[in-house]
Amino acid sequence: MTESGPIAIAQTAEEAVAAPGSIGRAWGECAARIAPDGEIQLRGPNLLAGYWRDEDATRAAFTADGWFRTGDAGRVDQSGRYWFTDRLKHLIISGGENIAPAEVERVLLTAPGVREGAVIGRPDPRWGEVPVAVVVPGQGFDRDAVLRHFDGKLARFKQPRDIVTLGALPRTALGKVQLGELRRLIEAR
Repeated sequence: MTESGPIAIAQTAEEAVAAPGSIGRAWGECAARIAPDGEIQLRGPNLLAGYWRDEDATRAAFTADGWFRTGDAGRVDQSGRYWFTDRLKHLIISGGENIAPAEVERVLLTAPGVREGAVIGRPDPRWGEVPVAVVVPGQGFDRDAVLRHFDGKLARFKQPRDIVTLGALPRTALGKVQLGELRRLIEAR
């Protein structure tokens, strides 16, 4: 990230092969930790001192004890390798439980007939939000079969309550799924 100048956590090619999916270890003089809420936080001489002419943003970016808030959720294993799980702002909060869409998407993308997919939260009067899968169907797509695909793979509260199909996921010029546009499309249905 730009704020870390830009490297804070990295890995060698050998480590990438040894632990597929890991984002690596704290790099150079940068330190990393996982906060109680699951956020990856950083501290070191490579980090920004503050945002230009924006004291409020600078205060919000750092904890009281000086750690930079990345906004990324993750975990660290016993070997000191960090694993990215999701963006904190992307979490779905359903009935007081946190749901990482990336975890649900990993299962969704293994379901038969799903060519592409994303998971977002949809407002719900009882639960606050519920997970909804947005799918670009492929050959053999069956909505009910995709919903059943989650049984035994994820806790019930993490499983999508609905599936919405689209011809294509809205993406930015860099290929990232436009979550705001997905929410707008879901709320319109």
